[in-house]
Amino acid sequence: MTLLTALPGQADDTELRQALNAARHQQWNRINHAEIADHVLEGYVEYHELKSRLPGVDPAAVNEYLHRFNDSPLSAWMRGVAQSAYGRAGRFDALLAVSDGPPDSTERQCWFYRALLDRDPERAAMGGRRLWLNGHSRPDVCNPLFDRLRANGGIDADDIWARMLMAWKAENDSLVSYLEKMLPDSWQTASNLLDRIRQNPEALLSATHQLEHNDSAASTLYTATFYRLTRDDPAQALELWQRVDSTAPLSGEQRHEIEHDLAFYSMVRHVNENANWTDTAITRLGDQDLLELRTRHALVEQHWGSVVKWIEQMAPDERRDAQWQYWLGRARQQLGDTASSQQAWQVAASQRSFFGFLAADRLSQPYELHGQKLTIAPSDLQDAAQLGPIRRVRALYRIDEPGLARAEWYYLIRHAADAQIPTLAQYALNQHWYDLAIYAAIHGDQWNSLNWRFPVAFEQQFEHWGNQRDIDPWLLMGVARRESSFNPQAQSPVGARGLMQLMPGTAAHVSRQLGIDYTGVDSLEQVDHNIRLGSAYLKQLIKRYQGNRVAAIAAYNAGPGNADRWLARGPLPLDLFVESITYSETRAYVKAVLSYRVIFAAEHKGTTKGISMLTPNERDARYGVTMTP
Repeated sequence: MTLLTALPGQADDTELRQALNAARHQQWNRINHAEIADHVLEGYVEYHELKSRLPGVDPAAVNEYLHRFNDSPLSAWMRGVAQSAYGRAGRFDALLAVSDGPPDSTERQCWFYRALLDRDPERAAMGGRRLWLNGHSRPDVCNPLFDRLRANGGIDADDIWARMLMAWKAENDSLVSYLEKMLPDSWQTASNLLDRIRQNPEALLSATHQLEHNDSAASTLYTATFYRLTRDDPAQALELWQRVDSTAPLSGEQRHEIEHDLAFYSMVRHVNENANWTDTAITRLGDQDLLELRTRHALVEQHWGSVVKWIEQMAPDERRDAQWQYWLGRARQQLGDTASSQQAWQVAASQRSFFGFLAADRLSQPYELHGQKLTIAPSDLQDAAQLGPIRRVRALYRIDEPGLARAEWYYLIRHAADAQIPTLAQYALNQHWYDLAIYAAIHGDQWNSLNWRFPVAFEQQFEHWGNQRDIDPWLLMGVARRESSFNPQAQSPVGARGLMQLMPGTAAHVSRQLGIDYTGVDSLEQVDHNIRLGSAYLKQLIKRYQGNRVAAIAAYNAGPGNADRWLARGPLPLDLFVESITYSETRAYVKAVLSYRVIFAAEHKGTTKGISMLTPNERDARYGVTMTP
């Protein structure tokens, strides 16, 4: 992709906005092409026009459009809608003509491989078989492809059986029944055995004998059975595994997968009768996720010797992480080994993270940020301003199309050379496109460029409402950074909106308490209004938990009910309370917000000296029911 090709000058934004709105509604007579000629966003209007003429458009016209906008998501969108339109119309030559490889969506892949059936049968068979091997139903447009492949042997009985077991694992019983009817008579024994196992897993004991001439069918049946049973009843699964382990026709990888699942779900479900086997299996398997989960269980139980044991079994690179060095130090301290605990905390304190900061607090030393600030030449920023994608981003913001602006930016960053990322990140920051600067920095692995990853965004509003609520503005910024990356239009799948990701119900409730009108969800995209309500809600939570921000942050993410439930397990010291939070998302959220607050405060102050992640009360408190109302 050529990023340095500047586009022609721009026409009037008002005319373009009106033309784009008309194009979306296919009101072609309202579009004045002369008025929008050479506007940097003219291609968006053309996109809708070209799309409306499909599938009757010559693929050469589509390819010409794709070429002109190869630096824009417009090309990907146009290719996709053209593939679908040509596929539905049976214009398979045209579909292949506009394709540059297999499409992204399942439906379009089915069209694509159908188009290849008579042109490249081997490739069609490989692609079609990959689509087939899935435990969920596929779009109806895939059926002709699958029918052809089944007829010519591209999908055979082994594949039907494999998909049946995938469907069983996915609890898609209707698909299991549908596929069962496709199996040839020679597979009746296997099919009957599966039916019995679905009713009673103990029937697996006869699988090796009944399927001795079909090791492939047997091995997949074993793995599917233990997949389901382990999730339903880990104790029964382990009892059955110990009876069949020595004779099961499984590869080393399949055995590892079964035992990994058994150990994982035995811990997650707290199956005490599996505990001894689980500990032995974790040592044998050596999987990092199992070691981490086992360490966390030992922490909750405050078995400090076990904490040391499990951390020391981690691979050296994993063990060096600040989290595990912090807990190694904590455990050794509890066991009376002060010198070793100090050594572990020194390793942790050298890292920029929640646990690195906790370790630094233990050692009474400033936090390490390892920040770097790259200098971008003004000429590079001027060149960036002339890039076609950036000109489109600016224009899309001007006509109030932030979603399309972000799509342009994401496409640009994903296709840009690594060396261009710093310039693009700085350009975004200069334009106050805070979320775009963050996206560029993270995508470009600019982990130490804290001014891009943690821009001091909307500082005036955060300071104003922080002062009004008597809340540290850096804490408010930490919440907003974690919630939305400072995207005022952010929307979550469950409906939270804006910088601080307020649920509409919460916003309405807080508005009533403040005596202000709530004018609907769209108002939550207004920066000042969102911070006003979000800061008020956070202040309520801080009051609820007697001034403790740690508990309040957990409640902000997971709701007060869940936070109260976690506190009820106490009293616990701060570090163990955070580690005992059941929801991994909330556990990570609390750590992130508190550490982000440190970074924002240090960026503002220019040093970490004198900055504390926690107040003395938060650091020394016992987290328990006494904090709840």
